[in-house]
Amino acid sequence: MEGMHMAETTPAKVYFTNLRSYGRESQLDKLKRLIRRAGIDQIDFENKFVAIKLHFGELGNLSFLRPNYARAVADVVKELGGKPFLTDCNTLYVGSRKNALEHIDCAYQNGFTPYATGCQVIIADGLKGTDEVLVPVKNGEYVQEAKIGQALMDADIVISLTHFKGHEQAGFGGCMKNLGMGGGSRAGKMEQHAAGKPSVTTELCVGCRACERICAHGAISFEGTRERELANGTTRTVPVASIDHDRCVGCGRCIGACNQDAIEPDYDAAVDVLNYKIAEYTQAVVQDRPNFHISIAMDISPNCDCHPENDTPIVPDLGMFASFDPVAIDQAAIDMALAAPALPNTELTDMRAKLEAGDGVPERCEHDHFNMTHPDTNWRSMIEHAEKIGLGTSRYELIEVK
Repeated sequence: MEGMHMAETTPAKVYFTNLRSYGRESQLDKLKRLIRRAGIDQIDFENKFVAIKLHFGELGNLSFLRPNYARAVADVVKELGGKPFLTDCNTLYVGSRKNALEHIDCAYQNGFTPYATGCQVIIADGLKGTDEVLVPVKNGEYVQEAKIGQALMDADIVISLTHFKGHEQAGFGGCMKNLGMGGGSRAGKMEQHAAGKPSVTTELCVGCRACERICAHGAISFEGTRERELANGTTRTVPVASIDHDRCVGCGRCIGACNQDAIEPDYDAAVDVLNYKIAEYTQAVVQDRPNFHISIAMDISPNCDCHPENDTPIVPDLGMFASFDPVAIDQAAIDMALAAPALPNTELTDMRAKLEAGDGVPERCEHDHFNMTHPDTNWRSMIEHAEKIGLGTSRYELIEVK
C-alpha cells in the first residue's frame, strides 16, 4: 500500500498492528513488539536523554492516550539503555496547561505520574513558556528560526507518541502536529498560529506590569486606567496595559508573563500557512538527531485533545503505527482513516447530513472524512509542504505486524 503522492523517492517503511490482542499478549506488549519490529533498537540509546513528546490532555478531555502507552514506550527505551522523560510545551491559549505548574498538575491528574509511567514529566519550555531555543530550519520558507522548548532540544533523541485524530485547524492531528505545534514554545505557537500581534483584554488587566518588564521592544505602556473590584468589596483605580503593534515583534513573551490571562494572540494565520509552519517546526525538532515516531489511532475524535471536552470518535479504532518517517506515518494513518466507515451519531455524520441537505458543505468534502468534518481545513497542505522541505515522504510501504 502506498501514499497518495508519487514523488520519485524510496517508500518509507511504516509498521502497523491492529488493536486486537490474544492469549497472554496485552495491547501494551503488542506496542512494544511493534516498535522493536520497526527498528527502534537501531538507535543508540546508551546513556542518552530521550524526549517522549506527547499530549497530556486538557482537563475534562478523555480522548488523550492513556498513560499506559507512555509507560510501554519508556520501558523499551530504558531496556535499550536510554533515559526517557515525558514532555510537552505550554499552551498559547488559556486552559489547564498554560504554565509548567498547572501543566504538570494536569498531567498528573490525567495519570501521567512517575509511578504510572516510570519516568518524569518535564515541561519543555519552562515555567512560563519562555524557555526556548532558536533553531534554524533547514529549507524553511515560512520560518527561519523555530522557537522550540529548551528541554526538547536538550534531548539527545526524540520519540513522538501521538494520538491520531481530527483537528479543527490543521485538518488532522498526527505526528507532525504533535512535534511541530506541540514542540513550539508559547512564542513558537504564536508564530505558527498568528500572523498578527497580541492584544490586551483591559477588564482582566490588574496593572502588575509583568508584561512591561519582559518586553524587550518597549511596546507595552500603561497610560489608561480602570476600576478594579477587590476581594473586600472596595474598588481601586489600576493602570491597564496597551500594546503598540508598531513596536511589537510578536514574540509572545508577554502572554507567558501575564498571570491574569489578560493578553491573548490573534489567531489569524490561514489554514495552509499554519500547516506549512507546522511542517517546518517539525523539521526543526527532528533535524540532526535520531528520531522515531509512534501513532496510535484510537478514539479518533474530530478535534484536538486541547479541548476541555471530547466529541465521539468519527471512525472506528484503527491500530498502532511506527516509523522513522514523520510524514509517512501521518499519511498511512490518514489513508487508513479515509478508508474506514463513518461512525453514526458523530460530527462527521452531522456534516454529511448538511451536505445532503445542501446546507453549505462543499461537495469536494464528500469523500474525505477530515475535510467533511472541518470543511475549511486542508490537511494535504501539511503533507505536501513537509515533502517539499525534505522532512520525509508520503510514499510508504505498510508492513503489518500480526
